[in-house]
Amino acid sequence: MLRTEKTHDKKIALFSGALRLPFLARDSLRARGYDVFVIGLKNFYDPALKPDLVVRLGAGGTAARECRKRGIKNLIFVGALGHPNLSDIRPDLWSVSVLARVLKNQSGYDNMAAAFIDGIESKGFKILAAQDLCPDLVFAPGIQTRARPTAADKKTTERAIAASVAIGAADIGQSVVVDRAVLAVEAAEGTANMLKRVIEIRRGRKNKKPSGVFAKMTKPGQDLRIDIPAIGADTVADVAAANLRGIVVNAGTCFAIDRDQVIAAADRAGIFIVAV
Repeated sequence: MLRTEKTHDKKIALFSGALRLPFLARDSLRARGYDVFVIGLKNFYDPALKPDLVVRLGAGGTAARECRKRGIKNLIFVGALGHPNLSDIRPDLWSVSVLARVLKNQSGYDNMAAAFIDGIESKGFKILAAQDLCPDLVFAPGIQTRARPTAADKKTTERAIAASVAIGAADIGQSVVVDRAVLAVEAAEGTANMLKRVIEIRRGRKNKKPSGVFAKMTKPGQDLRIDIPAIGADTVADVAAANLRGIVVNAGTCFAIDRDQVIAAADRAGIFIVAV
């Protein structure tokens, strides 16, 4: 998992979006001896993070100058981004060429993400995958919980993985819910709202016995240096409320927000978590 550690120094800049993951990534990196310079993205980062620098999305030049001043070449991007204000994404001169690359690659989200990475790296920086540097924040392969999938669950899990990979290949989303049929596919609303749709769909079902699987898999060929999939205890709560049997994610690439709490929540709910 730490294959990149031998090829770069211990200075790194963490660009922080919203929610809890930036806190966990920062603390994990520091525990591993990294000198972490935290850059909060305006209107997204949590003020409790107390970043070393705050920049708006379009102010790449400010961030670049500060990183170069500190001898930082390696970057990671962690945390959720919502809908930015137009004033925040107005690019400075440094960011114009990066934005131009993104605008030329609007055939899908993955292409735009790859263009963004290429644009940043063309300016002398290296974007690293946070999960490679923080293996304590992801699942190792195997069953994570006391609950274990039955033979029927394993068949459903295989179907859910296949469905998730199929929508990922089409650059639609990453998450699906499968029982005897595909109940829901993640679209622009995101994973949490997709699960809430499933809760509503199943609210009136006569058979109250849990069944079905939630799968959140990386897209085929996805660059995992930005927009990394993640689940948390709230995901487990929604899966339980939807009366599903379990969760399947990728080992080593899907972040678990407070991993021990996620597993404990699943154990309390009798839900299995499998990382493949």
